[in-house]
Amino acid sequence: MPIPTHELDRLAAVATGRSRAALAVEPVLDSAEQGRLAELTTRREQGEPLQYLEGTAQFGPIEVAVDSRALIPRPETERLWEEAVMSLGQAGPGNVIVDVGTGSGVLALSLKHVFPQARVIATDTSADALDLAEENVRRTGLEVELLHGDLLEPLPDRLRGRVDLIVSNPPYVAEAEFELLATEIRDHEPRSALVAGPEGTEVMQRLAEEAYWWLGIGGWALCEIGEAQSDAALLAFGAYDREVRSDLTGRPRLLVARKGASCCV
Repeated sequence: MPIPTHELDRLAAVATGRSRAALAVEPVLDSAEQGRLAELTTRREQGEPLQYLEGTAQFGPIEVAVDSRALIPRPETERLWEEAVMSLGQAGPGNVIVDVGTGSGVLALSLKHVFPQARVIATDTSADALDLAEENVRRTGLEVELLHGDLLEPLPDRLRGRVDLIVSNPPYVAEAEFELLATEIRDHEPRSALVAGPEGTEVMQRLAEEAYWWLGIGGWALCEIGEAQSDAALLAFGAYDREVRSDLTGRPRLLVARKGASCCV
């Protein structure tokens, strides 16, 4: 596929280790840099995601390392983070935040950045993803606890009924939809982080049920959903006060729920 000029500029920065501003001043590449750029260009032409080639992604207030062990952070997930920050409002040492299916750790780390005194825990079923998240904990210097396991199962039992905020960008693609995804997603990002099951709503439904018992009264649960899953999400979170909110393009992509108090004003 043809590579846009702005992407070539970003790949040149990776190949040379120089900023795009520095390259604008001195655009000449030596032979080694030209070789690295040619390799990166070929990989991009073959569909490898630009963020994986760059090795990092900006998300809200932080930059994280990204590679094929976890999903690439996207604007929809950044909107989820923004909604979570607005919903919780403030958090201190006694508050607990949990990111379910953390992947690169980006949601957990961004929330810890905003609420530095809160206890932030991140879970994932993928040991490889947790290794990447651990790298990002060290990279950012933000203290996030990483636990290996399915959904909320790894949490210590003493936190049951005491969690203030649960966020998740869970798998929500149906098995039949997987082959319809863009090639660079389907062929490079982890399938287990994308596909939930035959319907695409299986993980979200389990999360809704589990989260209710871990949240305290007034606690928040927010998750990213597929744009055709609003009705299923509202049904799954039927025990909560809940609504579906739109992303920046107007698509219904965010489920916002609160236990025992109205979330909709």
